[in-house]
Amino acid sequence: MTLKIFIKKMKKRTSSLSLLRVQRREVTRIALFFCFGLGAMSNSQGQMELAKAKYCMSCHAVDKKIVGPSFLDVAIKYQKDPLAKDRLAQKIIKGGSGVWGAIPMPANPQVSPEESQALAAWILQLKAL
Repeated sequence: MTLKIFIKKMKKRTSSLSLLRVQRREVTRIALFFCFGLGAMSNSQGQMELAKAKYCMSCHAVDKKIVGPSFLDVAIKYQKDPLAKDRLAQKIIKGGSGVWGAIPMPANPQVSPEESQALAAWILQLKAL
């Protein structure tokens, strides 16, 4: 998505409302968009490439629901869970169901424990943006 299209969508969503009234999640998504768009998160780009290589992006996107929830939604949901990184890392490898709806997340045995920890850490850091 280009910056012009993104801004146009945001204007439609907010119509005449000021940006101060945009929901917190939308402001977070704007910040996320600019960080990725400007290349400010070079290490995160490497993690995104890992997510692509391990086929995570077939069902997930950073900022929108595809089959599974967006990575940003996962980060927001687990932001207060101190054990979230380990739980998500296990879920990446073993799969899971019931948390985000009826469609289960399949197991990903091709992902090593180190890779799943790196992916989980990357997903959870998205909430900080």
